[in-house]
Amino acid sequence: MTTTYELNGRTAVVTGAASGIGTEIARTLARSGAGVALLSRRADRVQDLAGKIAADGGRALAVAADVTADLTEVVETVHAGLGRVDLLINNAGVMLANPFSEGRMDEWRRMIDTNLTGLLNVTRAFSADLVAAGRDGTADLINVSSVGAHLTFPNYAVYTATKAAVTHLSANLRTEFAALGIRVTNLEPGLVSTELGDHMDNPEVEAHLAAWRAEVPPLSPADIADVVGFAASRPKQVNLRQLMVMPTVQA
Repeated sequence: MTTTYELNGRTAVVTGAASGIGTEIARTLARSGAGVALLSRRADRVQDLAGKIAADGGRALAVAADVTADLTEVVETVHAGLGRVDLLINNAGVMLANPFSEGRMDEWRRMIDTNLTGLLNVTRAFSADLVAAGRDGTADLINVSSVGAHLTFPNYAVYTATKAAVTHLSANLRTEFAALGIRVTNLEPGLVSTELGDHMDNPEVEAHLAAWRAEVPPLSPADIADVVGFAASRPKQVNLRQLMVMPTVQA
């Protein structure tokens, strides 16, 4: 998919940019004229992506970052390389599925830390940028949640709970940010072909996910990136606040 949008002059931050949805969002935004900061713990992957974007004529800055850590230096690096941020996409996330009775607190902490606390941390780090951008132009905060925020799936209780928190947080942030000129979009993908499920350690749950993907052909990361580009390129007065993006055959 090579669709482009009118994003010339915009400066974006994409978390979880090293793979899947984050990578395709970064490519779409850069192709559309935005400068893009690529945040990920996997520095080599985002360095490679930045090189590919540059080779295609875009502007990208690879930034090694842990979304749960102090982001002071990350913000300074982004400002030095690209300037003030007016488009923030909180995409970093992890999905670890096991029966709740297994009591996997290690997985629970990791999902809560990345999916929720990390999102809060990044949003706080760049909120001053968004407020300033909303005062004299367009500012967007786009949070990648999941249809799991509304649906129930055996073995995914804690993951879906973190995504329900993201969806509710997005709605509440809009009550504060809208008056400041910041658009808040909560994006909830359905089944997407990404690495998200590759870190699970339960063979039975993995087999179930594989069977589901065989039954319901998933969307591609580019499909989700296309929706992000569309939402961010609307006129300033238009806020697509809630978007659920599903494969057509996913019930």
